[in-house]
Amino acid sequence: MVRFENVGLRYGLGPEVLRDLTFRIDPNSFQFLTGPSGAGKTSLLRLLFLSLRPTRGLITLFDHDVATLDKDALAVLRRRIGVVFQDFRLLDHLTTYENVSLPLRVLGREEETYRHEVEELLHWVGLGDRIGALPPVLSGGEKQRAAIARAVIGRPHLLLADEPTGNVDPNLARRLLRLFIELNKSGTSIVIATHDIGLMDQYDARRLVIHDGRIHAYD
Repeated sequence: MVRFENVGLRYGLGPEVLRDLTFRIDPNSFQFLTGPSGAGKTSLLRLLFLSLRPTRGLITLFDHDVATLDKDALAVLRRRIGVVFQDFRLLDHLTTYENVSLPLRVLGREEETYRHEVEELLHWVGLGDRIGALPPVLSGGEKQRAAIARAVIGRPHLLLADEPTGNVDPNLARRLLRLFIELNKSGTSIVIATHDIGLMDQYDARRLVIHDGRIHAYD
C-alpha cells in the first residue's frame, strides 16, 4: 500500500528533518508511530497524506509514484485516506453531523443512504447529544472525537491519526482504539502517532520509531 525508499525531507534550506526513510506499510496492517517530541512524526504523516512532497527519494502510494502525479490525481488519492489532525480542522459553519458526513457528501452519496450510519457513529463516540452543535461550542475532546468520526466514516483504505487519544480520558481512549481496531479488521491500514507508551503496550501492533530523523520498525 505504501513504500518509502531513501526518502528525505527538509524545510527550505534547513537540515533534513527526516532522512533515509525506507519502510513499507502493507494492506490491512496496524502500526503505531512513535518517537520523542520534535522527532518528525507529524512531518511523516504529512508525507503519507501527500500534503508534503519529499526532498528526495521515492514514495509509492496505492501503486502510484507520487512524484509523477498532478494536483488532481493527488486529490483523488487523498480521498482514499482518512486523517485525524491535532488541530482537528473542523469547519466552524457546519454542525457536528455535517462535518462528520462531509466525506460521504464529497463522494456524492445521498443523505438518506448515510444518515443512520453517521448518527450511530456519533452516539458511539459519545457525541449523540452534540449532533447539531457547531465546532466553536465543542470542547477540545469533543472536537477530537468529531474529527475521528469524520476520518473513519468513509472506511478509508489508509487511516492516519496524530495523537488521536491525547485529549480524552483513558476509558474513552481504549474505546477509540477499539474503533480503529475494528476498522482495521474490515480492511483499513492504520497508522497512529502517539507518545503514550502505556496505550501501545496494551496492543500487539507493529511500532515505527523515529529517532534522529530515521525510522526503525519493530514487529
